[in-house]
Amino acid sequence: MREIILKTLKSHGHVSGQQMADKLGISRTAIWKHINGLRKMGYEIESHPHNGYRFVASTDLLVPEEITQSIGNCTIGKRISYHAEVTSTQDIASKLARDGAEEGTCVIAEKQTSGRGRKGRNWVSPFKDGIYISIILRPNLKPVHIIQIPLVAGVAMVKAIEQTTKLTPGIKWPNDIFIDGRKVAGILTEVNCDIDTVHYVILGIGININTDIDTLPEEVKGIATSLSQECGHNVSRAKFTGQLLIEMGKVYTEYVTNGFASLGKQWTDHNITLGSKVKVNDGQSEILGTAIEIDDDGFLIIETQDGQKQRIISADVSLQIKE
Repeated sequence: MREIILKTLKSHGHVSGQQMADKLGISRTAIWKHINGLRKMGYEIESHPHNGYRFVASTDLLVPEEITQSIGNCTIGKRISYHAEVTSTQDIASKLARDGAEEGTCVIAEKQTSGRGRKGRNWVSPFKDGIYISIILRPNLKPVHIIQIPLVAGVAMVKAIEQTTKLTPGIKWPNDIFIDGRKVAGILTEVNCDIDTVHYVILGIGININTDIDTLPEEVKGIATSLSQECGHNVSRAKFTGQLLIEMGKVYTEYVTNGFASLGKQWTDHNITLGSKVKVNDGQSEILGTAIEIDDDGFLIIETQDGQKQRIISADVSLQIKE
């Protein structure tokens, strides 16, 4: 109901409470309560005793009413579970997935108190600065190919950044987005599977949108950036989220229809990994070499210092000097 009222206000000048009440079959008092609810969410709505209500400005909170209007029929984001504060969007999305939530369901929060990244690392998630979202996916693929999911998401993320800013982002295999050598976003995948069947994937995305880098912990200040810092002005989080879901819907549909190979060129065109000297750490040993390609499965192929080629399935990859 609130979403319909918001859409009505946005598409007209002044609209009387009685007009909306008649259209929706509810009382003027109910309309007034919904208007006040929208105001509490951050929407600026004027009221006039004779002319009724007038929409003035949107909120930059990531409320479903603000996002769903921009994504149309996109299946990613068709259902949004919105929260002001959570421990982690991944935890909530995992519970929803276990309870049977449909593919494309998104969990979005304004703040995470225990946001996490790969390898158990923390993801700093201050209130209303970034985008913290988890997406439930149910792809038909083998567990060994889970590595493809963050690569697919990386393509969607760089496209969303390009569409909403004039920035040129790059993808670092397998799960980071960089701008001018600094990390702006990260991707986390958590999977529920049997030995040969994936039941669901929780795709977690964290993006520094309007984050003040000076407020971040010392250990990440030198390596992190935000879209606003790179642009020189604030970026609409709601607009960016809508664009991200649209791009994710497009590339994910392409992926499940035609496989990862169909997205390989798009990933390669945006990558900052291939051609670089790399240090690979799989938790047990370190390998030095040059990243030369990703194969059709999404695995990274490196050439070691002794000329041997190795296929990297899952590891931390640090970039050194681009050749």
